[in-house]
Amino acid sequence: MEMDGLLTYGVFFLTQAGIYAILALGLNVQFGLTGQINIGIAGFFAVGAYTSAILTTNPTDAHLGGFDLPFLVGVAGAMVTSALVAVAIGRVTMRLRSDYLAIATIGIAEIIRLALKNEDWLTNGVRGIPGIPRPFVETLESNSPLISLAVVLAFVVFAFWMVERARVAPWGRVLRAIRENEDGVRAAGKDVTRFRLQAFVFGSSLMGMAGALYAHFIGFISPEAFLPLYGTFLVWVMLIAGGAGNNKGALLGALAIWVLWSATQFLTDALGAEYATQAGALRVLLIGVLLQVILIARPQGILPEHGSGGRG
Repeated sequence: MEMDGLLTYGVFFLTQAGIYAILALGLNVQFGLTGQINIGIAGFFAVGAYTSAILTTNPTDAHLGGFDLPFLVGVAGAMVTSALVAVAIGRVTMRLRSDYLAIATIGIAEIIRLALKNEDWLTNGVRGIPGIPRPFVETLESNSPLISLAVVLAFVVFAFWMVERARVAPWGRVLRAIRENEDGVRAAGKDVTRFRLQAFVFGSSLMGMAGALYAHFIGFISPEAFLPLYGTFLVWVMLIAGGAGNNKGALLGALAIWVLWSATQFLTDALGAEYATQAGALRVLLIGVLLQVILIARPQGILPEHGSGGRG
């Protein structure tokens, strides 16, 4: 029984780490390559999760949809919807400085979360959406979490391949040039606004993909699952720790920080139920201290960006 419990926890741990790895890759396109500060990751994460849930659950009167569509249609819909939200935000903010983008994205993310919480007709409100099917459950006639793990890891490989291809392509070189010297790129005749918008939309679509995978793995979503602590703060720590601008660093950072975040759960559980409130704050404090140590000891992250030993 103990081995079964360890196996179950290991599957859960790796699946969650894979979902966070996709989020970190999406953020790496925006911040690591282009220098955009997106503080609204949780919003795109939530949009992807709810879109896929609405498209793939059984028909219901509790919320919009219940269209009973295949899993892959749900993931594609999640990516498209997140991309459309990114276009709407980006068209307003891309011509402004990065700090305006940060303000806009954190505001939009909170608006999205409150809308998901209060619009019962759309999302079933605080009661959430249950009964989200596991990937390919009907095709394979199995509800095993190992299938979900394999699917998530396949999507991690696919996302890494896309982002890495983009990084080494001329498109990716333009993004890095914009990050380093926006005025120089504009003087060279490139449409900086268009490239920044493309990067923002691409990264946001990956965040929507991660949201869809999360919904289908957990099987239930509610607005509380997309608080900024879990959907934004941890992802930023993962990317900074792993190495912004380096896709392998994004993957490594996601795994390393998720290991530490999970370890803090065991440490805080040891404090007992009477310290439950303080324990939650202690977990955030420990991760914050770790981030400061990394920034001091290795400001470019564990795996610095290729070619220069850092982001410059």
